[in-house]
Amino acid sequence: MHYYEVWVRSNRYHGNEALTYQSLQSFAIGQLVHVPLQQQTVTGFIVKRVPKPTFTTKPITRVIDLPPLPKELLLLGDWLRSYYPAPLGIVGQQLVPAITKLTTLTPPSGLPKPNTNTLPALTTQQQAAYEHITQPDTYIMHGTTGSGKTRLYIELATRTILEGRSAIVLTPEISLTSQLTERFKAVFGERVVLLHSQLTTVERRDAWQRIALSGEPLVVIGPRSALFSPLQSIGLIILDESHEPAYKQEQAPHYHAAKVAAKLRELHNAILVLGSATPNISDYFVATERRKPILTMNSLAIDSEQPVEMNIIDLKDRDQFPRSNYLSQPLIEAIHRAIGRGEQALLYLNRRGTARVVLCESCGWQALCPHCDVPLTYHGDVHELRCHVCNFHQSPPTACPDCKKPAIVYKTIGTKAVVTEVQKLFPQARIQRFDTDNTKAERFEQHYKAITNGEIDILIGTQLLAKGLDLPRLSVLGVLMADTSLQLPDFTASERTYQLLNQVVGRIGRGHRAGQAFIQTYQPQNPVVLNAVHNEWEAFYERELSERRTYKFPPYYHLLKVTVRRASARAAAKAADSFASSLSVTDILIEGPAPSIHEKIGGKYQYQLVIKATKRSKLLEVIQQLPANWSYDIDPIDLL
Repeated sequence: MHYYEVWVRSNRYHGNEALTYQSLQSFAIGQLVHVPLQQQTVTGFIVKRVPKPTFTTKPITRVIDLPPLPKELLLLGDWLRSYYPAPLGIVGQQLVPAITKLTTLTPPSGLPKPNTNTLPALTTQQQAAYEHITQPDTYIMHGTTGSGKTRLYIELATRTILEGRSAIVLTPEISLTSQLTERFKAVFGERVVLLHSQLTTVERRDAWQRIALSGEPLVVIGPRSALFSPLQSIGLIILDESHEPAYKQEQAPHYHAAKVAAKLRELHNAILVLGSATPNISDYFVATERRKPILTMNSLAIDSEQPVEMNIIDLKDRDQFPRSNYLSQPLIEAIHRAIGRGEQALLYLNRRGTARVVLCESCGWQALCPHCDVPLTYHGDVHELRCHVCNFHQSPPTACPDCKKPAIVYKTIGTKAVVTEVQKLFPQARIQRFDTDNTKAERFEQHYKAITNGEIDILIGTQLLAKGLDLPRLSVLGVLMADTSLQLPDFTASERTYQLLNQVVGRIGRGHRAGQAFIQTYQPQNPVVLNAVHNEWEAFYERELSERRTYKFPPYYHLLKVTVRRASARAAAKAADSFASSLSVTDILIEGPAPSIHEKIGGKYQYQLVIKATKRSKLLEVIQQLPANWSYDIDPIDLL
């Protein structure tokens, strides 16, 4: 009889140690198996061979006919649970999918070599960066929008494949995978494997199975979870749009893809490239302090003399809005001209829905979620009030529930209201909205070819449209409210505003055609807005670093956010205060307790503590002392 320690992938298992099972067969470390757990059969993988234990063990139910997991993936999992503490069963879910049955797959062999013959030659800056990125290390690629970062990624991946090693290319949003996959498949063909959560369960399992069985080097494309692909030899990892918050997982384990990628790079002795036009401030600072390579590409990949006109419109000047409350007259005229030339316009507003506030003009009553105490958002297309925190929904009232007067008004617009307005202004235009309220059929990836073929005249959307897209027909950009994220009560508000504005402005002026941008804002002289619009990274970076140093935020301090939920606000505040008083960890700063930004969620009240330390290990000590049923987020990307 043989005995093995097995990591199970199940959120039912909250322990921190592998479970021991028995088998008459001998298995390799990393072998995928099925094992019993609490009257269920779950997927797991063998991590260690052990002597016969003193307690009774259950048998391994079945062996999954796939190669053992790579040793680097097992080491990555072990590191993950110590760096981002979480129950073993939840960490196991990150490493392998739930495998109930296998598909009979014959992985293609003898795949052709990458073919870059149809691609444009590298620009001088692309070539210089390519020649610099040779040794295993982490590289910051600070490439302005339109400088051709994707072309460089393809060249780096080609070299990696020819060396017999695989590449992982991460993108922050699934909506961006269509464009990226199309460009990589043109060069690498069947070597490209797409892996993301919007695939069906069978499609995702088959993609993972194909990677596990492949004897050929591959290019795996996907969001952050693609880092856990069972590749045998990784030579290149790319985080495109590396500044994006989507690279941070909101659920346990609260990992950041950049940190996991850095560890994976180390385990495989590979190259890691963090590419962005607006690098993360902390990443940039750490690279500078550690003398890591920072490469700059600030010239357009397409050599062009096409002019780009920037217009800042003061939202307080209502004379600029004679025909619409939302679109200024210069923007409306520019859209008319663009459509007449067969070109496209993009209208950006980082707010979903039709109206963000529903209230009574007579008595001041406001529509709030009964479970979360946050304003309900009105969605006009389905005539429904919806909570964007807990998804509570109800029909809107025809009269005020308090004063009974028919004085209900809808204020502060969202993307659905913009669609309605634009349909009135441009009745003949082909319009499409893109945000997280899209159905599967409405998602950007489903319309990518239609957009690039010019079958849509006006694109309207949130930050989904702000990043990574190359739209050759786009000539007019309208940012309807540039300072929405600047109003957030968070230490990242300025950085996020700079990133979003700079990225969305970067959708035009890419060398394809002349462009006009109209930036509508209540703060036309705000330095963050001006820096972003005029691509003044250095000025913004230095000013923001000074602020972070003064107020003890990253990159100078590590952060831990801990949260307690109770039936009343008083009970939550008392519990948070009691924990803060009981902490026995030295060299930390404790801020709070204070109500969370969403104080009430699902009928419970939330209070939080923000704990700062110059040594991250001190925050891990705090996590060890957390009471049961508290939640925490280490290295949070914001404190909202």
